[in-house]
Amino acid sequence: MRTNSPWTGHINAWLVAMRATGRPETTLRTRSEHLRWLAVWAGDRDPWSMTTDDLLTWMGGKVWARETRRGVRSSLRGFYRWAVATGRATHNPAEGLPSIPPAQPRPRPTPEHAYRLAVMRASTRERLMLRLAAECGLRRAEVAQIHSRDLIEDLGGWSLVVHGKGSRERVVPLPVSVGVELRTLGRGYAFPGDDHGHLSPRWVGTLVSRLLPEGYTMHSLRHRFATRAYAVDRDVFTVQELLGHASPATTRVYVQLPDDSKRRLVEAIAS
Repeated sequence: MRTNSPWTGHINAWLVAMRATGRPETTLRTRSEHLRWLAVWAGDRDPWSMTTDDLLTWMGGKVWARETRRGVRSSLRGFYRWAVATGRATHNPAEGLPSIPPAQPRPRPTPEHAYRLAVMRASTRERLMLRLAAECGLRRAEVAQIHSRDLIEDLGGWSLVVHGKGSRERVVPLPVSVGVELRTLGRGYAFPGDDHGHLSPRWVGTLVSRLLPEGYTMHSLRHRFATRAYAVDRDVFTVQELLGHASPATTRVYVQLPDDSKRRLVEAIAS
């Protein structure tokens, strides 16, 4: 997007408004990216000349995953809702965008052999990133932001205060070896870098993905965690809390039910 685009000032003002409400920087970057994609397509037209048909034409011409499409729709609705509320626009063309149903649950946990091989190949820093995702269920942004002050010790052992999506915090118990390794890193960020003092979430995800087979990512390591955690005692609410999900329905998307569980149910009904 050009620096002199008629969209630039309005997008920046919207980001300021969202930042004032405490929205996390990861969310702001995603929302901003969505609007900038549209701005490039719009060219010299300003945001207020867009119609519902324009938005549909733009979105309809993109080959996106369903969740990306849902995210873009949410960004457009939020941006134009704010524009109407602040007097910048007289109508919200995004209100006419049809709803997009969520994808059906398709858990894709990283296979165990692939995870073990990645751990063997990884550097010390990368190994810790892998374990935090696969054995503790952390998102890449949550791993990137880990600070020494987030590590706490109680009678049960080491735990981590995790800074999750939507500025929500949760406390996640750590395997002893992970807690000790974080403790030995000293004060400051566990993974220092140039993104507000730590590595960017995107770079953390890139480092981990390089170690995994094609098609598997840091997110699929969270699916591994969810699947294995649920298998322990079938407690979806505890798994939900550990993952930082607002709804157990989201957690269900992450959990791959083992075939033997389904078979036992069928056999029990048939007997």
